[in-house]
Amino acid sequence: MVYNSQMKSYPDLLKEWRNCRRLSQLELAIKANVSARHISFLETGRSKPSLDMIVHLAEVMDIPVNARNQMMNAVGFAPRYAATPLDDEAMAPILEAVSWTLDRHAPYPGIALDRLWRIVKMNDPAAKLFAALQLKEGNSLLDLVTNPIMAEVVENWPQVAHYTMLRLRAESASAGGVPELEAAAEHLMRHSKGYSEFLPRPSVPTIYKLGDQQLTLFGTIAQFSTVTDETLEDLKIELFFPADTNSIEVLKSLTV
Repeated sequence: MVYNSQMKSYPDLLKEWRNCRRLSQLELAIKANVSARHISFLETGRSKPSLDMIVHLAEVMDIPVNARNQMMNAVGFAPRYAATPLDDEAMAPILEAVSWTLDRHAPYPGIALDRLWRIVKMNDPAAKLFAALQLKEGNSLLDLVTNPIMAEVVENWPQVAHYTMLRLRAESASAGGVPELEAAAEHLMRHSKGYSEFLPRPSVPTIYKLGDQQLTLFGTIAQFSTVTDETLEDLKIELFFPADTNSIEVLKSLTV
């Protein structure tokens, strides 16, 4: 997978990302406004790319910043993009924005996730909701969605598993291949058999079974724009909303 290819050469990385984006050499050349011959020479190693050309082709193919760093390393350039820890002072405004968003989303649940679906932060309603599943900050949702308990606590699990599998595959493909996401998607593909295409709703919610009650939620995902940092590129905010009036009351009861 491209995502874990730190030891590969630039020609190999360029070819893999071009194939990942399903572009021919000619199509990439046209999009990048360079000659197809130059793309060919870069992929065979006959030409060495400049730093500007590495960045240009990466931007054209929408390659993640961590993979751009790998390409720069492969050619001998210093990495241009940082991977700043979330507890670094420079990340303070980012974490403040995440906290502001999650706190104001209450009484509805909200969480922040990293690339491997680890929970970076959650608001109080999310903490109370996920406590029943023994889930807290630092845990990964990948462990949860591949746990057999999901078939017991989610009424429409085959549907939810199917669409979660599609999301995992899309995120992995966008990143050039992430083994952890691919493994979880493969697991969910086996457990979403029996899923029906009949969709009476505009989106597929998750219907939790809470004793004799139901909690029906749908979600939205937000990411940061104009990103030049690996850590920030992977950070996602996921907000959950009630899909019916009964679920509104159930969520309000969590805050009491």
